[in-house]
Amino acid sequence: MIYKRLLSCLLPSIALICGPVSAYEKLEPPHDYDQVAKEIVEMLESVHYNKTPIDDEVSRKAFDHYLQALDPSRSFLLQEDIDHLSQYRDQLDDALRNGDTQLAYDVYNTYLDRAEVRLHKVLEDIPSMVKSFDYDLVESLNADPDSLEWAKSDAELDDYWRKRIKNRALTMMLNGSSEDEIIEAVERRYSNQLKQIEQTNAVDVFQSFANSLTSALDPHTTYFAPRASETFNINMSLSLEGIGAVLQMEDDYTKVVRLIPGGPAEAQKELAPNDRIIAVGQEGETPVDVIGMRLDDVVDMIRGERGTNVILEVLPAKSNDQASKKIVIKRDKVKLEDQSAKKQIIEVEREGKIYKVGVIELPTFYSDFAAIQRGDQNYKSSTRDTKKLIEELRQEGITALILDLRNNGGGSLQEANSLAGLFIPAGPIVQIRDTSGRVSILGDQDRSVTYSGPLAVLTNRMSASASEIVAGALQDYGRALILGGQTFGKGTVQVLQELDKGQLKVTQAKFYRVSGESTQHKGVMPDISFPSLLDENSVGESALDNPLPWDKIHDTRYPIYWDFDQYLDKLTKFHDQRIESSPNFVALESQIKDVKAQQERFSKISLNERERLKQREEGDARELKRENTRRRALDLPTLDNIEDIEPLEDDVYAEEAAEVLLDFIAVYQDSQN
Repeated sequence: MIYKRLLSCLLPSIALICGPVSAYEKLEPPHDYDQVAKEIVEMLESVHYNKTPIDDEVSRKAFDHYLQALDPSRSFLLQEDIDHLSQYRDQLDDALRNGDTQLAYDVYNTYLDRAEVRLHKVLEDIPSMVKSFDYDLVESLNADPDSLEWAKSDAELDDYWRKRIKNRALTMMLNGSSEDEIIEAVERRYSNQLKQIEQTNAVDVFQSFANSLTSALDPHTTYFAPRASETFNINMSLSLEGIGAVLQMEDDYTKVVRLIPGGPAEAQKELAPNDRIIAVGQEGETPVDVIGMRLDDVVDMIRGERGTNVILEVLPAKSNDQASKKIVIKRDKVKLEDQSAKKQIIEVEREGKIYKVGVIELPTFYSDFAAIQRGDQNYKSSTRDTKKLIEELRQEGITALILDLRNNGGGSLQEANSLAGLFIPAGPIVQIRDTSGRVSILGDQDRSVTYSGPLAVLTNRMSASASEIVAGALQDYGRALILGGQTFGKGTVQVLQELDKGQLKVTQAKFYRVSGESTQHKGVMPDISFPSLLDENSVGESALDNPLPWDKIHDTRYPIYWDFDQYLDKLTKFHDQRIESSPNFVALESQIKDVKAQQERFSKISLNERERLKQREEGDARELKRENTRRRALDLPTLDNIEDIEPLEDDVYAEEAAEVLLDFIAVYQDSQN
């Protein structure tokens, strides 16, 4: 890119104010990708699960996705630009089909022109703007991306930018930054954003354009250009050090989708799903603002040498205000042993008798393929490790067993199949329907049963894919109570297809339970729900754009071992009574209500200093009161500061699951007498 600042004017006798002018090289289609464009359309129409015709209807969806990818916060383009560019709305499908993507670059260059001029103007105005902010003024910033509209004029967009920068300045000021520090940080943010635009090349634009089309079909079908393909393959092999978090772009932010079990971020316990990363720093260096930065560049900054620290500045999803916080995480590999199944025993006293309930926590469905290839007879796998732990727990005299699949994002389908088989005799586990409508059944061939006693599966919104297959099968067989939260709802299968340049990850099949119900979109619903801080509206398949729908096919033949439905009313009643009187769950319910209220309140962010301070103080006071109420009920010492609040050491969810299992045993035995 070439940028020039006009330092003088052509008419020296007339006093003119010369603002920043951008003279840039427009991006043009890379013609060596013409064939790739054709391949993508052909493959989507022939290989994608739905075999959707790539027509004008898909083109219109793709056009909206493309604009969203270019300008997610509606910060650069005006309504008049959108009106002009809408001439291309029905043409994106034809452009890719014909290998002529010029229109994608026409749209991008319009955005580029607006973005460069806007960012130069903002950078020039930041010092005077920050110095002029009146924090006593009662006004707010619309932070709800769904309600944002394209600005009708430059003046309207000027005001939107002023409010955005004022919000950042106010947040930093309330965190103790000086005016000079605020100016420097805000300038650095938009200088980095401008630099990102400068570094965008023609292949980046092609990838974004292609993915506007794939995302119109479903959220998991994606085109990877060669650089992104390399990054994806590295992620799949976990061959580089990082923090163990799955990230995605949402609007201008890098959002945490989930934490990888056994990874550094999960062990550190400060980063959480839905947190937004706004800056990344290295030890001894100034943090780099990453708002608006490309996801692969953010990931590259987070990765680094094992044993070194990365500093993340995040906007916590559960904060009392818009204050950011810094989190230091030591980089490391996600080791197989850290993802291995683990056991514990929960002891529950009832009527003077102690009952032992075993818990097996399974972070992922794994298998040590390298050890298998070496011929190691003692290779680790989730099924082998779980079976061994069950046998140990039985030796220790457990009355019931909990399989904890919370935050288990999936893994090996073969392992999920064999692990479910530990709890049932031979039978079907999952049905897989392909693009042609053919249904294949994957099942357990081993008639032996490792554990036949009372069983519960603990799930939450981050239990996905293979976890949903296991939970769904054990629920359908009447083999386990499903406790906790609705699962993620990812019931689709993707495969990688090689292209002339890069790869296409394309959805080719769907999972169905033995009952015939899909795990897609809806996931597995718990028999008894537990309160959760995870917002099901912002996490899960249903929160993504264009998810494939839930549907149903024919069921398979399978036995039902326990008819749990006839006991659920009583079990739910006992459960509700317990959590209503449990100090831990009472505090959790209060926190859930507080977080929901904050999310509604922060759709419009106050830019008034007094109001923001009031929100922070009230939020801190509520949090401290909630914690001290819990502590008094448990005869624990109270605290004076929220900084002293620590995460609960006891797992209240697993403890409640143990109580529900013992309730079931008692109710079932009563029904047999």
